[in-house]
Amino acid sequence: MATAAAAAASITAAASGILYRCQGRVAFLPKFLSLAPNRDTAVGISCHRRRRFFTCNALHKAEFRVKEDGEPESLDYRVFFLDASGNKVSPWHDIPLHLGDGLFNFVVEIPKDTSAKMEVATDEPFTPIKQDTKKGKLRYYPYNINWNYGLLPQTWEDPSLGNSDVDGALGDNDPGAFELYYAVDVVEIGEARAKIGDILKVKPLAALAMIDEGELDWKIIAISLEDPRASLVNNVNDVENHFPGTLTAIRDWFRDYKIPDGKPANKFGLGNKPADQDFALKVIMETNDSWAKLIKRSVPAGDLSLV
Repeated sequence: MATAAAAAASITAAASGILYRCQGRVAFLPKFLSLAPNRDTAVGISCHRRRRFFTCNALHKAEFRVKEDGEPESLDYRVFFLDASGNKVSPWHDIPLHLGDGLFNFVVEIPKDTSAKMEVATDEPFTPIKQDTKKGKLRYYPYNINWNYGLLPQTWEDPSLGNSDVDGALGDNDPGAFELYYAVDVVEIGEARAKIGDILKVKPLAALAMIDEGELDWKIIAISLEDPRASLVNNVNDVENHFPGTLTAIRDWFRDYKIPDGKPANKFGLGNKPADQDFALKVIMETNDSWAKLIKRSVPAGDLSLV
């Protein structure tokens, strides 16, 4: 990404170090190399070469803003993301995932209490948010979604991989036939209604292993740090205590939303129950690692845009 990465780059944690996306290149720094002292909370990055190392130093938090093209609820409508210099960036690739201390950035695609099926266009340059279509027509859910919904940046559910923790969930056996959307989904349960393109700091609380036509589609349950009850919830039991019935309502919503279109109900692995916070963090780290392999072109990208 020549224009976007000139002013910003992306951080993601890897198993034994930090993977950077910077000036269109991906560089890996072992953990023992010291970066900026406030790296965990930094978003802005400046990049330079030092001897034989390709390094990126964290600066102050960069600001992202959105730019709308076209009219909402039209085929041409797009929500692009811009960095502090006004250059287009990808909400999937260039917004950092990790904020440190088990906190993550969350990109809102669908605000709560709306039904337009918005999603990051993973096959278009700079992966803007658009409304999904089917046979040339805009898609809507049969009823409103009751929570803010979107994605974790810098994650990817590799369709060629199965998951040993979830019975009955298979990957796509053709690694070149990717669906257009495989970033990890987030259901944010806070009380405030966000806007399309908002970037919220969230705390994962649980994970649902939805199985959609035989393929695994994780749903991470999280809460915005700005929610008044955020400090009270840290695990599945806390959600039940402070948001009673919410986990069941989320599972039932995603189980049933395709039924009005004549499709069967979705199923869930892991005993049809939400997994705990530790499991959710495991899912995030594994899918972040898959994204890193995609960006480094260790796996085929198919029609996915890496810009």
